Amino acid sequence: MALRDSSSRGSSLATGLQLTLLLALALAMLVPLLWLVSTSLKGPGEDIFTSPPALLPSQPSLEAYGRLFAGHPMATYLLNSSLVSGLAVLANLLFCSLAAYPLARLRFRGRGLVLALVVATILIPFQVVMIPLYLLMVQIGLRNSLWALIIPQAATAFGIFLLRQSFLAVPVELEEAARSDGCTPLGEWWNVMIPAARADLITLAMFVFIGTWSDFLWPLVILDDPKLYTLPLGLQQLASSFSLDWRLVAAGSVVSILPVLLLFIALQRHILPSATGDAVKG
Repeated sequence: MALRDSSSRGSSLATGLQLTLLLALALAMLVPLLWLVSTSLKGPGEDIFTSPPALLPSQPSLEAYGRLFAGHPMATYLLNSSLVSGLAVLANLLFCSLAAYPLARLRFRGRGLVLALVVATILIPFQVVMIPLYLLMVQIGLRNSLWALIIPQAATAFGIFLLRQSFLAVPVELEEAARSDGCTPLGEWWNVMIPAARADLITLAMFVFIGTWSDFLWPLVILDDPKLYTLPLGLQQLASSFSLDWRLVAAGSVVSILPVLLLFIALQRHILPSATGDAVKG
Protein backbone atom coordinates (compact mmCIF):
# COMPACT_ATOMS: atom_id res chain seq x y z
CA MET A 1 0.00 0.00 0.00
CA ALA A 2 2.84 2.34 0.91
CA LEU A 3 4.57 1.49 -2.37
CA ARG A 4 1.40 2.36 -4.28
CA ASP A 5 1.06 5.71 -2.45
CA SER A 6 4.71 6.51 -3.17
CA SER A 7 4.25 5.68 -6.84
CA SER A 8 1.11 7.86 -6.99
CA ARG A 9 2.94 10.79 -5.37
CA GLY A 10 5.85 10.38 -7.80
CA SER A 11 3.46 10.36 -10.76
CA SER A 12 1.68 13.47 -9.47
CA LEU A 13 5.01 15.23 -8.97
CA ALA A 14 6.12 14.39 -12.50
CA THR A 15 2.81 15.63 -13.90
CA GLY A 16 3.12 18.84 -11.91
CA LEU A 17 6.66 19.43 -13.21
CA GLN A 18 5.52 18.83 -16.78
CA LEU A 19 2.64 21.28 -16.39
CA THR A 20 4.96 23.87 -14.87
CA LEU A 21 7.42 23.48 -17.74
CA LEU A 22 4.64 23.75 -20.33
CA LEU A 23 3.22 26.85 -18.64
CA ALA A 24 6.68 28.45 -18.58
CA LEU A 25 7.17 27.72 -22.28
CA ALA A 26 3.70 29.06 -23.12
CA LEU A 27 4.40 32.23 -21.14
CA ALA A 28 7.73 32.70 -22.93
CA MET A 29 5.94 32.39 -26.27
CA LEU A 30 3.11 34.74 -25.28
CA VAL A 31 5.14 37.55 -23.70
CA PRO A 32 6.24 39.12 -27.05
CA LEU A 33 2.65 39.02 -28.33
CA LEU A 34 1.28 40.50 -25.11
CA TRP A 35 3.96 43.20 -25.21
CA LEU A 36 2.98 44.04 -28.80
CA VAL A 37 -0.69 44.36 -27.86
CA SER A 38 0.21 46.43 -24.79
CA THR A 39 2.32 48.85 -26.84
CA SER A 40 -0.47 49.32 -29.36
CA LEU A 41 -2.93 50.17 -26.57
CA LYS A 42 -0.75 52.73 -24.78
CA GLY A 43 -2.04 56.28 -25.10
CA PRO A 44 -0.12 59.09 -26.82
CA GLY A 45 0.80 60.66 -23.48
CA GLU A 46 2.26 57.47 -22.03
CA ASP A 47 5.97 56.70 -22.17
CA ILE A 48 6.50 53.28 -23.79
CA PHE A 49 10.19 53.19 -22.82
CA THR A 50 9.81 53.26 -19.05
CA SER A 51 12.29 51.56 -16.76
CA PRO A 52 11.36 49.09 -15.46
CA PRO A 53 9.13 48.33 -18.44
CA ALA A 54 5.38 48.27 -17.81
CA LEU A 55 3.39 45.52 -19.49
CA LEU A 56 -0.04 46.95 -18.68
CA PRO A 57 -0.84 50.37 -20.22
CA SER A 58 -1.60 53.03 -17.63
CA GLN A 59 -3.64 55.04 -20.16
CA PRO A 60 -5.33 52.47 -22.44
CA SER A 61 -6.37 53.93 -25.77
CA LEU A 62 -7.36 52.82 -29.28
CA GLU A 63 -5.91 56.01 -30.75
CA ALA A 64 -3.16 54.14 -32.61
CA TYR A 65 -5.70 51.89 -34.35
CA GLY A 66 -7.78 54.90 -35.35
CA ARG A 67 -4.76 56.61 -36.91
CA LEU A 68 -3.75 53.35 -38.55
CA PHE A 69 -6.95 53.07 -40.60
CA ALA A 70 -7.55 56.81 -40.99
CA GLY A 71 -4.13 57.83 -42.28
CA HIS A 72 -2.91 54.66 -43.98
CA PRO A 73 -4.56 52.34 -46.58
CA MET A 74 -4.59 49.42 -44.17
CA ALA A 75 -8.01 48.28 -45.38
CA THR A 76 -6.62 47.94 -48.92
CA TYR A 77 -3.69 45.90 -47.67
CA LEU A 78 -6.03 43.64 -45.71
CA LEU A 79 -8.26 43.13 -48.74
CA ASN A 80 -5.32 42.30 -51.02
CA SER A 81 -3.86 39.82 -48.53
CA SER A 82 -7.27 38.20 -48.00
CA LEU A 83 -7.84 37.77 -51.75
CA VAL A 84 -4.38 36.36 -52.39
CA SER A 85 -4.38 34.03 -49.39
CA GLY A 86 -7.96 32.84 -49.91
CA LEU A 87 -7.50 32.03 -53.61
CA ALA A 88 -4.15 30.37 -52.93
CA VAL A 89 -5.77 28.13 -50.32
CA LEU A 90 -8.63 27.13 -52.64
CA ALA A 91 -6.24 26.45 -55.51
CA ASN A 92 -3.99 24.32 -53.31
CA LEU A 93 -6.85 22.23 -51.96
CA LEU A 94 -8.10 21.57 -55.48
CA PHE A 95 -4.90 21.01 -57.43
CA CYS A 96 -2.93 19.22 -54.71
CA SER A 97 -5.76 16.78 -54.01
CA LEU A 98 -6.23 16.09 -57.74
CA ALA A 99 -2.51 15.44 -58.13
CA ALA A 100 -2.21 13.38 -54.94
CA TYR A 101 -5.06 10.97 -55.77
CA PRO A 102 -3.47 9.25 -58.80
CA LEU A 103 -0.09 9.18 -57.04
CA ALA A 104 -1.72 7.36 -54.12
CA ARG A 105 -4.25 5.07 -55.78
CA LEU A 106 -3.70 4.66 -59.52
CA ARG A 107 -1.10 2.32 -60.97
CA PHE A 108 0.83 3.71 -63.91
CA ARG A 109 4.37 3.52 -65.22
CA GLY A 110 6.70 6.13 -63.75
CA ARG A 111 4.56 6.90 -60.71
CA GLY A 112 7.50 6.56 -58.34
CA LEU A 113 9.66 8.83 -60.50
CA VAL A 114 6.95 11.49 -60.65
CA LEU A 115 6.56 11.39 -56.88
CA ALA A 116 10.32 11.60 -56.36
CA LEU A 117 10.58 14.63 -58.65
CA VAL A 118 7.69 16.37 -56.88
CA VAL A 119 9.17 15.75 -53.43
CA ALA A 120 12.63 16.81 -54.62
CA THR A 121 11.35 20.29 -55.40
CA ILE A 122 10.82 20.82 -51.66
CA LEU A 123 14.61 20.94 -51.32
CA ILE A 124 14.94 23.84 -53.79
CA PRO A 125 14.97 27.25 -52.03
CA PHE A 126 12.58 29.81 -53.43
CA GLN A 127 15.45 32.22 -54.02
CA VAL A 128 16.82 29.83 -56.66
CA VAL A 129 13.67 29.98 -58.79
CA MET A 130 12.71 33.55 -57.99
CA ILE A 131 14.46 35.14 -60.98
CA PRO A 132 13.13 32.62 -63.58
CA LEU A 133 9.68 33.00 -62.03
CA TYR A 134 9.94 36.77 -62.23
CA LEU A 135 10.92 36.59 -65.93
CA LEU A 136 8.01 34.25 -66.59
CA MET A 137 5.54 36.62 -64.95
CA VAL A 138 6.91 39.49 -67.02
CA GLN A 139 6.59 37.48 -70.25
CA ILE A 140 2.98 36.50 -69.64
CA GLY A 141 2.06 40.03 -68.54
CA LEU A 142 1.25 39.32 -64.91
CA ARG A 143 3.91 41.45 -63.29
CA ASN A 144 2.50 44.01 -60.87
CA SER A 145 -0.76 42.09 -60.42
CA LEU A 146 -2.28 40.00 -57.67
CA TRP A 147 -2.35 36.99 -59.99
CA ALA A 148 1.45 36.99 -59.88
CA LEU A 149 1.14 36.27 -56.16
CA ILE A 150 -1.57 33.62 -56.48
CA ILE A 151 -0.32 31.46 -59.36
CA PRO A 152 3.06 30.49 -57.81
CA GLN A 153 1.17 29.38 -54.70
CA ALA A 154 -1.58 27.49 -56.56
CA ALA A 155 0.02 24.09 -55.89
CA THR A 156 2.82 23.02 -53.59
CA ALA A 157 4.94 19.90 -53.40
CA PHE A 158 4.33 19.74 -49.66
CA GLY A 159 0.56 19.74 -50.22
CA ILE A 160 0.76 16.96 -52.82
CA PHE A 161 2.91 14.80 -50.57
CA LEU A 162 0.76 15.44 -47.48
CA LEU A 163 -2.48 14.55 -49.25
CA ARG A 164 -0.94 11.52 -50.95
CA GLN A 165 0.00 10.12 -47.54
CA SER A 166 -3.51 10.88 -46.31
CA PHE A 167 -5.12 9.12 -49.30
CA LEU A 168 -2.90 6.06 -48.77
CA ALA A 169 -4.40 5.64 -45.30
CA VAL A 170 -7.97 5.43 -46.62
CA PRO A 171 -9.25 1.81 -46.58
CA VAL A 172 -9.51 0.25 -50.02
CA GLU A 173 -12.95 -1.09 -49.10
CA LEU A 174 -14.37 2.42 -49.22
CA GLU A 175 -13.24 2.82 -52.82
CA GLU A 176 -14.61 -0.59 -53.74
CA ALA A 177 -17.97 0.29 -52.20
CA ALA A 178 -18.07 3.56 -54.13
CA ARG A 179 -17.06 1.76 -57.33
CA SER A 180 -19.83 -0.78 -56.86
CA ASP A 181 -22.28 2.13 -56.61
CA GLY A 182 -21.18 3.33 -60.03
CA CYS A 183 -18.68 6.02 -59.06
CA THR A 184 -16.04 7.03 -61.58
CA PRO A 185 -12.45 7.67 -60.41
CA LEU A 186 -13.35 11.34 -60.15
CA GLY A 187 -16.41 10.41 -58.10
CA GLU A 188 -14.28 8.26 -55.79
CA TRP A 189 -11.93 11.20 -55.31
CA TRP A 190 -14.80 13.53 -54.40
CA ASN A 191 -17.04 11.19 -52.40
CA VAL A 192 -14.42 9.08 -50.60
CA MET A 193 -11.00 10.69 -50.56
CA ILE A 194 -11.96 14.29 -49.88
CA PRO A 195 -14.17 13.55 -46.82
CA ALA A 196 -11.60 11.08 -45.47
CA ALA A 197 -8.76 13.57 -45.77
CA ARG A 198 -10.62 16.44 -44.15
CA ALA A 199 -8.12 16.87 -41.32
CA ASP A 200 -5.15 17.00 -43.68
CA LEU A 201 -6.98 19.35 -46.03
CA ILE A 202 -7.59 21.74 -43.16
CA THR A 203 -3.96 21.42 -42.08
CA LEU A 204 -2.82 22.20 -45.61
CA ALA A 205 -5.20 25.16 -45.79
CA MET A 206 -3.74 26.59 -42.59
CA PHE A 207 -0.15 26.16 -43.76
CA VAL A 208 -0.85 27.76 -47.14
CA PHE A 209 -2.82 30.62 -45.63
CA ILE A 210 -0.14 31.45 -43.06
CA GLY A 211 2.66 31.17 -45.62
CA THR A 212 0.90 33.33 -48.20
CA TRP A 213 -0.39 35.84 -45.66
CA SER A 214 3.09 36.44 -44.23
CA ASP A 215 5.04 36.31 -47.52
CA PHE A 216 7.18 39.41 -47.94
CA LEU A 217 9.99 38.69 -50.44
CA TRP A 218 7.98 37.71 -53.52
CA PRO A 219 5.42 40.57 -53.28
CA LEU A 220 8.32 42.97 -52.77
CA VAL A 221 9.94 41.74 -56.00
CA ILE A 222 6.88 41.50 -58.24
CA LEU A 223 4.77 44.48 -57.10
CA ASP A 224 5.37 48.19 -57.69
CA ASP A 225 1.90 49.66 -57.28
CA PRO A 226 1.19 50.55 -53.62
CA LYS A 227 -2.51 49.87 -54.26
CA LEU A 228 -1.64 46.19 -54.76
CA TYR A 229 0.54 45.83 -51.68
CA THR A 230 -0.25 43.02 -49.30
CA LEU A 231 -0.12 43.40 -45.53
CA PRO A 232 3.59 42.61 -45.00
CA LEU A 233 4.54 45.25 -47.57
CA GLY A 234 2.10 47.67 -46.01
CA LEU A 235 3.63 47.12 -42.58
CA GLN A 236 7.09 47.74 -44.05
CA GLN A 237 5.82 51.02 -45.47
CA LEU A 238 4.29 51.80 -42.10
CA ALA A 239 7.55 51.20 -40.27
CA SER A 240 9.59 53.26 -42.71
CA SER A 241 7.11 56.12 -42.80
CA PHE A 242 6.58 56.26 -39.03
CA SER A 243 9.82 54.79 -37.74
CA LEU A 244 9.55 56.61 -34.39
CA ASP A 245 5.85 55.89 -33.78
CA TRP A 246 6.07 52.41 -32.31
CA ARG A 247 2.44 52.51 -31.22
CA LEU A 248 1.37 52.67 -34.86
CA VAL A 249 3.79 49.93 -35.87
CA ALA A 250 2.57 47.72 -33.01
CA ALA A 251 -1.08 48.33 -33.96
CA GLY A 252 -0.36 47.33 -37.56
CA SER A 253 1.42 44.17 -36.38
CA VAL A 254 -1.53 43.22 -34.18
CA VAL A 255 -3.91 43.70 -37.12
CA SER A 256 -1.73 41.43 -39.27
CA ILE A 257 -1.60 38.68 -36.63
CA LEU A 258 -5.30 38.72 -35.72
CA PRO A 259 -6.70 36.97 -38.87
CA VAL A 260 -4.19 34.12 -38.55
CA LEU A 261 -5.03 33.70 -34.87
CA LEU A 262 -8.78 33.69 -35.54
CA LEU A 263 -8.35 31.17 -38.37
CA PHE A 264 -6.44 28.81 -36.12
CA ILE A 265 -9.01 29.09 -33.34
CA ALA A 266 -11.84 28.45 -35.79
CA LEU A 267 -10.26 25.43 -37.50
CA GLN A 268 -8.34 23.66 -34.77
CA ARG A 269 -11.36 21.65 -33.62
CA HIS A 270 -11.73 20.20 -37.13
CA ILE A 271 -8.24 18.66 -37.10
CA LEU A 272 -9.09 15.19 -35.82
CA PRO A 273 -6.69 12.31 -35.12
CA SER A 274 -8.59 10.09 -37.57
CA ALA A 275 -10.67 11.44 -40.41
CA THR A 276 -11.59 8.19 -42.15
CA GLY A 277 -14.77 8.02 -40.08
CA ASP A 278 -16.17 10.93 -42.08
CA ALA A 279 -16.07 8.91 -45.29
CA VAL A 280 -17.70 5.93 -43.58
CA LYS A 281 -20.52 8.13 -42.32
CA GLY A 282 -20.93 9.71 -45.74
